[in-house]
Amino acid sequence: MKSSAKKLSNYLFIPFHVLLVFAIVFAILLSSVNSVAHASSPSKKVGREGTEAVALLAWKSSLHNESQYLLSSWIGSNYCGWVGISCNKAGRIAYVVLESYGLRGKLSNFNFTSFPHLLNLELSNNSLYGHIPSHIGSLLRLTYLNLSNNHFSGVIPSEIGMLISLSELALQSNNLMGSIPPSIGNLSNLTALSLFNNHLSGTIPPTIGNLTNLIDLFVHVNQISGSIPPELGKLSSLSDLRLYTNNLTGSIPLELENITHLKVFDICYNKLTGHLPQNLCVGRSLEKLLGSHNNLMGHMPKSLRNCSSLHYVRLSKNQLTGNISEVFGALPKLYYIDLSYNNFYGELSQKWAHSLNLTGLKISNNKISGKILPDLGWLTQLQVLDLSSNHLVGEIPKELGKLDSLFQLTLNDNKLSGNIPTEIGNLSNLQLLNLAGNNLNGPIQRKLGHCVELRYLNLSRNQFLEGIPFEIGKLFFLQNLDLGNNSLTGEIPKQIGDLQSLETLNLSHNRLFGSIPSSFNGLSSLTFVDISYNHLKGPLPNIKAFQGAPFEAYRYNDGLCGNQTSLMPCSPVTNNRGKKRNINQVVILVVVVVPTLGIILIAVGIFLVVYKRLGNKKTEPKRENNENLFAIWSYDGKMVYENIIEATEDFSATHCIGEGAYGTVYKAELSSGQVVAAKKLHSSEGDFANAKSFLNEILALTDIRHRNVIKLYGFCLHPRHSFLVYEFLEGGSLHKILSSEEEALGFDWTKRVNVIRGLADALSYMHHDCSPPVIHRDISSKNVLLDSEHVAHLSDFGIAKLLNPDSSNWTSFTGTLGYAAPELAYTMEVNEKLDVYSFGVLTLEILMGRHPCDLISSLFLSSSVSSPPVAYRLLLKDILDKRLPHPQNQVSETVAFGAKLAFACLRQNPQCRPTMQQVSVAISKQRPTLQNSFNAITLGQLFDV
Repeated sequence: MKSSAKKLSNYLFIPFHVLLVFAIVFAILLSSVNSVAHASSPSKKVGREGTEAVALLAWKSSLHNESQYLLSSWIGSNYCGWVGISCNKAGRIAYVVLESYGLRGKLSNFNFTSFPHLLNLELSNNSLYGHIPSHIGSLLRLTYLNLSNNHFSGVIPSEIGMLISLSELALQSNNLMGSIPPSIGNLSNLTALSLFNNHLSGTIPPTIGNLTNLIDLFVHVNQISGSIPPELGKLSSLSDLRLYTNNLTGSIPLELENITHLKVFDICYNKLTGHLPQNLCVGRSLEKLLGSHNNLMGHMPKSLRNCSSLHYVRLSKNQLTGNISEVFGALPKLYYIDLSYNNFYGELSQKWAHSLNLTGLKISNNKISGKILPDLGWLTQLQVLDLSSNHLVGEIPKELGKLDSLFQLTLNDNKLSGNIPTEIGNLSNLQLLNLAGNNLNGPIQRKLGHCVELRYLNLSRNQFLEGIPFEIGKLFFLQNLDLGNNSLTGEIPKQIGDLQSLETLNLSHNRLFGSIPSSFNGLSSLTFVDISYNHLKGPLPNIKAFQGAPFEAYRYNDGLCGNQTSLMPCSPVTNNRGKKRNINQVVILVVVVVPTLGIILIAVGIFLVVYKRLGNKKTEPKRENNENLFAIWSYDGKMVYENIIEATEDFSATHCIGEGAYGTVYKAELSSGQVVAAKKLHSSEGDFANAKSFLNEILALTDIRHRNVIKLYGFCLHPRHSFLVYEFLEGGSLHKILSSEEEALGFDWTKRVNVIRGLADALSYMHHDCSPPVIHRDISSKNVLLDSEHVAHLSDFGIAKLLNPDSSNWTSFTGTLGYAAPELAYTMEVNEKLDVYSFGVLTLEILMGRHPCDLISSLFLSSSVSSPPVAYRLLLKDILDKRLPHPQNQVSETVAFGAKLAFACLRQNPQCRPTMQQVSVAISKQRPTLQNSFNAITLGQLFDV
């Protein structure tokens, strides 16, 4: 038995050793296999996860060189840590967020098929161009796609409809054209669709009605035609519908009444007809109703009568009708309403007085009768009251004198009678008062002289008696004074000659007598005058407005004299005044400070500017400065004109360095070696807009002397060429520098802060140190020029105003889109807060390296008021220009404070914005040490002002 056991033991022992050897060999082989398997794992990663990195690097290499530099962190194997890239738990790329990175290139080399796990693709606010590739439809898990604010062209690919997981699609502010693809109707999870500000045409596809989860639909500012599809009525969750500025026709489908949660309904500037849906506010959610500039007709929807949620209404320029007293009830949240240019009738209702938040009430050009209610005096927030061109009777209620915030009161072309209430003189903020075309009588109220902010005063076509009160001469900012067609008597007060801002003056069809005061010779801004049908005598004032006026402007007076048509010659002393007009055939005026004769020469220069504003008359310009050709005292104007023509080779395109709205700019190297810039007025016969811009620039720049405002050397009015001559600035425009990757890299944070500070100083000077204040109205990166040291110079004063809106400024837009203040959409009022807002936009553009349109929309224009915007959580460092390294030390403090000031300037309520003087003082002070790390500052923290 033992023997058997021993044999068995031996038998088992041998195989064990053999097995041991085999085990070792097997372990080695297994190790090799594992090694191979491990080696194949990265290969597998390259085939799956790794292909994502390869695809990203391939796309990076296709971008412009400067963009590749911005993505220099895209190296190594840890692609989940690359800038703008985030991965899911499995290590697959889920987020590509490169908003506002300054990227330039195409998407055609972006291999979307390599990103099956991508959830978020955010490429907005870059300089990407070309077509949107059709293979973008392979991103089947994508929930958020934002390609807005780029330069994409071509059509929206139909394959976009394959992104069935998408909840937000943003393609706005590109150059896309063609139709909206019907396949978008496949995106059943979509909550926000933004296609506005493109060149889209065709019709709105009915398939959009399949997007039952849609909350925001923005297709405004395109060229979309056809009718509004009734299928939109299926969008029961829709809150914000914006279709304005298209070519939509037909009626508004009744099916839209099914959208019970609608807050914003904007169809302005289309060609829509028919009625407004009756149940627009049946859900008591409607906040903004905008339908102006259409052909809508019929009565107002009954659901609006007690729509307590309503904030803002614009339905002007339609054919709507109904009794105005029954259209709306008491709407406590209403702050602006414009029903002008319709067919409303009836009398004003006391219900309006319950809208205590109302800032704008405009019901002009209707058929409203009855009296103006004294109850309107309760509307203490009212800024604009326009009841003009109706059938109103009775007296102007004295209660209107309680409206402390009122800056526009327009009651012209009614049947009002009685005197102007003395209480109107209490309106210290009033800037426009139009009472023309009524039956008002008695003397002109002397207390109007207390309305020190008045820019526009029209009392014409009434029955006013007695004389012109001298107190009107206290209205220092007055630009338009119309007292024509009354029964005024007496002499013209000499104080009227103190109105240095006055541009138009109408005293015609009265009973005025005596001579025109000599003080009128100082009305340097006057461009239009009418004194016809009076009993005036003596010489006409020696200024262009009178000397160049047509005969109709002074006919039917008793004894006016001068060299004008049908006038008797004046005395020899008077005749000598006209000799200056016959010296030269060319006019070039230069006004620059001379240390010893500065004040005298500036006065002479300003006089000559106005003297030669519109005429082709001849005069001898006076001169001052300390450099080259423009320093010569009593120089030959013809010689300078010929120098400009020669230097530009008769304004050859080879010397062109830029073009604006009313002129082309040329670089001119004169024979003396001096280099100047010459802006040649576009030659268009009868184009008074260009001529007015030409004059505006002359008048503004002759009054301004500041190192951050471009220097005007002179101007020329000539039958062949009219042009302005400026200092030449080598750096070019701020827009050009920010748009150039190479130049932007050299435009470091210190230089950018200095540009912001310089512009703040210039605007503070214009608003608070010039008399009258100068409002630029067109501040943009294209209108800021830099010299070789990157010192900023504000330029292009073509639409500048001396704080004085004329009638057109209240009804038409001026300025550059994207920089203009939002209140211009409904007030059209000119004040310094317009420049403050534009400065805020420009400051952000300088810090971000591109226009901040999307950021401003997300911060200020969000329809939600219950919680702060999501953008509040953004870090300041993440919105700054990615082409530069983050600012350090004290510079970072100034950058943060500059952004904080910019946000303050962008406040939606103009009264809450700081003045430019406050901004200039604040940014020049030493900034305190940041309480938080610069890298941790959020945008929300910068709103704590």
